[in-house]
Amino acid sequence: MQQIHAVTPFSAPASSSRVTNESTTKIATLQAKLNRQLGPEFISQRPGPGGGPKLTYAEGWQIINLANEVFGFDGWSTSVVNLTVDFIDLNQESQRFSIGVTAIVRVALREGAFHEDVGYGAIENMKSKAAALDKCKKEAVTDAVKRALRNFGNVLGNCLYDKVYIKEVLKMQVPAVSIILE
Repeated sequence: MQQIHAVTPFSAPASSSRVTNESTTKIATLQAKLNRQLGPEFISQRPGPGGGPKLTYAEGWQIINLANEVFGFDGWSTSVVNLTVDFIDLNQESQRFSIGVTAIVRVALREGAFHEDVGYGAIENMKSKAAALDKCKKEAVTDAVKRALRNFGNVLGNCLYDKVYIKEVLKMQVPAVSIILE
């Protein structure tokens, strides 16, 4: 269901027929950032559905921070294109809810390029319907944002789909993080 729409960053404005050296350098710098792969400190794993193979992922806040570093905090934006509650089931015996939600999100760059993708959020056996909907909607939107951002390049999560890379990066030791507060 992935939709890709992009205005190539190499297209010149209608009033100009050539790309300036400054814009060529800017494009090359951006592409170099996007081509980098995530280090082991960005990669997490969790059990797969039904006890299947582990799933490898990057947390939403990390991908958003990386997008801010790559594009600038004001160089990109997100919008929810569609949010659909797929099901709300109430177990009559336990009076608990199971819910599934789908989100389609668009991530757009200042220059006009954008990607849309789908995300999903689900929960089972939740006591509060409102809390379950809240959790599912947020999860679906975060998932869709991450999936849309990955289409811009490896550093925003696309490298997580490369099985050979994942096998190697998981062997690496996560570097120690030190925070110095002044």
